[in-house]
Amino acid sequence: MKKKIFSGVQPTGNLHLGNYLGAIKNFVELNNDKENECIFCVVDLHAVTIMQSPKELRNNIRETVATFVASGINPKKSVIFNQSQVSAHSEAAWILSCVSRIGWLNRMTQFKEKAGKDKEKASIGLYLYPVLMAADILLYDATHVPVGDDQKQHIELCRDIAQKFNNDFNVEDFLKVPEPLIKDEFSRIMSLKNGLKKMSKSELSDLSRINLTDDKDLIINKIKKAKTDPLPLPLNKEELNKRPEAKNLVGIYCSLTNLKLDESIQKFSGKNFSDFKEELSQVLVDKISPISSEIEKLLKEASYLDRILEEGREKAHEIASKKIKKIHEIMGF
Repeated sequence: MKKKIFSGVQPTGNLHLGNYLGAIKNFVELNNDKENECIFCVVDLHAVTIMQSPKELRNNIRETVATFVASGINPKKSVIFNQSQVSAHSEAAWILSCVSRIGWLNRMTQFKEKAGKDKEKASIGLYLYPVLMAADILLYDATHVPVGDDQKQHIELCRDIAQKFNNDFNVEDFLKVPEPLIKDEFSRIMSLKNGLKKMSKSELSDLSRINLTDDKDLIINKIKKAKTDPLPLPLNKEELNKRPEAKNLVGIYCSLTNLKLDESIQKFSGKNFSDFKEELSQVLVDKISPISSEIEKLLKEASYLDRILEEGREKAHEIASKKIKKIHEIMGF
């Protein structure tokens, strides 16, 4: 049976290596599998849970589409669209928020992390974000959702919402209960300056991340300056786990080369970081530079990117509008 895949990326600009290895690389592999039906969404409604410049948001939506295509996602095979252009997402989010329970949302650890100590100043949108995410998924009868470990809790909530709706309205299996797709042996990509912090565009130093728009020289320079420790590379996993910067760089190498962690440790154990960094830089340049060049080229073709979004919107609207119509019938609207 074909897998129906749904996932999305926020158009917040400056997509980086963490976004690529954590999501987009996996999207490409899923897109290339003939057994999958894929829908990839530029989740602009999620992005506005914090203030966005309208001009920058429009540019970032195009940049996200350019990154999808430059990385290898075929817009003729997969649906690519931006969320705000399919009104069923907003409508389904409201309906499902009436099914969801405050206790469920209060357990969401990502809200606690993003809202910080002063939760009273956080937007309601940030609090309800997981319900909108559930609507995104459930509108398309997705069977599988590729996510990182940090999003697994949101998929569990999505499953709870689907099951409660089905039970409340006595419509068994109407909202499909999706499964998370989590890559085995995937290492969460951390800052190049602090192995305990997630790689992020919000970190002040550009040296903390590899942007997907970085050229060859920038990539080499950033890896050269990436924080390490004075010891040679570790001999085993136990030692690696105690050294966050070493673990991060080895994890990046594994994710780019598809080598298992044990294989990479065996290859580099006891070697100096300078030798390892040289090889890691080359692997990064080989993978990221072509993507960077293609993004630059595609961004000059705004009409082409807009056409991809419009064609994707039409396909997504056709699917989502049918689902929302059935929801209306079930609920008595």
